[in-house]
Amino acid sequence: QVQIVESGGGLVQPGGSLRLSCTASGFSLDYYTIAWFRQTPGKEHEGISCISTVHGNTNYADSVKGRFTISIDNAKTTVYLQMNNLKPEDTAVYSCAVDHPSLCEEFTPNIETSAFGSWGQGTQVTVSS
Repeated sequence: QVQIVESGGGLVQPGGSLRLSCTASGFSLDYYTIAWFRQTPGKEHEGISCISTVHGNTNYADSVKGRFTISIDNAKTTVYLQMNNLKPEDTAVYSCAVDHPSLCEEFTPNIETSAFGSWGQGTQVTVSS
């Protein structure tokens, strides 16, 4: 059974850090783009970062560039999103999505979520003092 599970969310103070994990079970993350999206109530998903395990490239939304880092483990089963210097406006449900390896090259914050066929359930990140 193919499954994607996010973890690592929680409550953190402004300026703090969290590391989110996106773990695949039932398949390897080789030959895919793995992307992180976030969503707040009443708003569309915002694409914030992606990594292509074929081309090795990464991409970031301007809103998180320089603060967030995406990476993948050597076993190609888990993708991480290291989030530093968190701000209240980073509060959202963060979801991981997987699909074609070329998607990361054309990744933007407004990329259609329908381009990604496999999604996790999401993990809540709350940045508040």
